[in-house]
Amino acid sequence: MPIHSKTCRTIFVCLAALLPGGAGAEGIDTEHLFGFMLGSDIGTVGEREFQSQTTGRFARNGGNYRAVGQELELEFVPVENFRVELGSSFASHYIRGVPGLEDRRQLAWEGLSVDLRYRLLDRDAAPFGFTVALETHANRIDETSAAVVRSYGTGLTLAFDRELIPNVAVAAFNLFYQPEWTRFIGSGAAEQESTVGAAFALMVQARPGLFLGGEARYLRQYEGIGLQELAGQALFVGPTAYFQLSPRSRLTAAWSIQAWGRPAGSNAALDLVNFERHQARLIFGVNF
Repeated sequence: MPIHSKTCRTIFVCLAALLPGGAGAEGIDTEHLFGFMLGSDIGTVGEREFQSQTTGRFARNGGNYRAVGQELELEFVPVENFRVELGSSFASHYIRGVPGLEDRRQLAWEGLSVDLRYRLLDRDAAPFGFTVALETHANRIDETSAAVVRSYGTGLTLAFDRELIPNVAVAAFNLFYQPEWTRFIGSGAAEQESTVGAAFALMVQARPGLFLGGEARYLRQYEGIGLQELAGQALFVGPTAYFQLSPRSRLTAAWSIQAWGRPAGSNAALDLVNFERHQARLIFGVNF
């Protein structure tokens, strides 16, 4: 099912905001500035970081739904323009009376992940920054249902950003594709799905070390990894805040609410079958 022309126009407007029109970036580091999106900065050679990322997803179609993921990550930059991130995650689920999902209350180790990023354009030498990110994960707990599975997925993200006002305001644009292969242990059932989307963010430095702004993400979920059949779509919007706690530590907080959505074959105003009503993220990082 093709993306509506209105959506295409929105994507092109976002891209236009990143086209040449002034000086390159000076001083704003976008590596960890956003909550649900990626910036093009990747750090300096030899840099090492520990990061804790907590993601909460709340409210689905009927009943009570709460899923909280906790990921612990090590990041390092072995060579110029290339960053490696290794992660391990845990998942907590509370599900009661949600149609299509079994009732569960559990905390379990979820899986492992590897995130590779390569910066193709540096804002210091180009009109905008551009980084390609490839994240691969292997999970033993299904992210949505909390069932025991063997799940393998990857995420390809194209991250663009540009400083609109030097040292004051920066805009970012992401395009992403996330295929997933899942086999449910016990039943032997298998499924494939994929998510594609675009996201836009604007962050403004309110004072040194404090950035405030927001992110908007448009997501489309498909059955199959080849985008064969649309399952649903949703638009998430919400605020983001970044705090530089010290020269070596930082904190990013973001919250998104589903402002619009629609499951395939429905006229509903929200898609609470494939997506949650609320999503929140808290990221703490420290250099060592």
